Amino acid sequence: MADKKNKEANEETTSSQIQQNAEASAFNSILGHLSELRNRLIKSIIAIVVTTLALFPFANELYTWLAQPLMRNLAEQGGIMIATQVASPFLTPFKLSLISGIFLSMPILLYQLWSFVAPGLYQNEKKRALPLLVLSVLLFYGGIAFAYFIVFPIIFAFLSGTAPEGVQVSTDIALYLDFSIKIFFAFGFSFQIPIITILLIISDIVEPQSLTHKRPYVIVGSFIIGMLLTPPDIISQVLLAIPIWILFEIGVVWGKWLKKKDFAKIAKE
Repeated sequence: MADKKNKEANEETTSSQIQQNAEASAFNSILGHLSELRNRLIKSIIAIVVTTLALFPFANELYTWLAQPLMRNLAEQGGIMIATQVASPFLTPFKLSLISGIFLSMPILLYQLWSFVAPGLYQNEKKRALPLLVLSVLLFYGGIAFAYFIVFPIIFAFLSGTAPEGVQVSTDIALYLDFSIKIFFAFGFSFQIPIITILLIISDIVEPQSLTHKRPYVIVGSFIIGMLLTPPDIISQVLLAIPIWILFEIGVVWGKWLKKKDFAKIAKE
């Protein structure tokens, strides 16, 4: 009887030790993940700071380049750019240096994110996720370039030409920077539509045929997104909505191709 009790006590002690070891292991794993996340965040912040400091000596030239599409049209109308706040001549170029530092550091930021997430992915998931991550960065920069080289000249030519007679158009440098950043983010993130569409298809969340049938809703949604993400003028809204629709169609075609590729691979196996 005593042996039986001792055996049960030993089993309870062993079970308790196993549970304690499991809890300690889980706790150490969480601490390891938090430490890794902290290191990745520190590296990301350092990248932003270094890039911002490298750009700051050229802040005025950078702002002149950013404002060129507007100043070109203002010059034709006899308008100028002004600073309505005392600190704007310094703070506005500095803010542009910081935002530009974040934009230029985006590959490093995404690499740190990838390095944090990648260990938890399967090998086939890594092979698929890494190209999509690279494509996402390129599309983000492509959206910004599209906004600067295509959208800005059209918008500013239209808006500058609509001023009533006798009204001199003079734009505040801080407000122009805020406007530009908003447009850049709107186009940069909207150009991620193909990535989102591809992920929805290859994850079996939606079928390509279902997305094709919902094309009319996508077109309407594109114009709604354009209305929400851009300033209240019809030109910029249309210039954002049309690329969103086109990129959606590209994402559907690409998603179909990847889906067929997966089926062909499964059939061979």
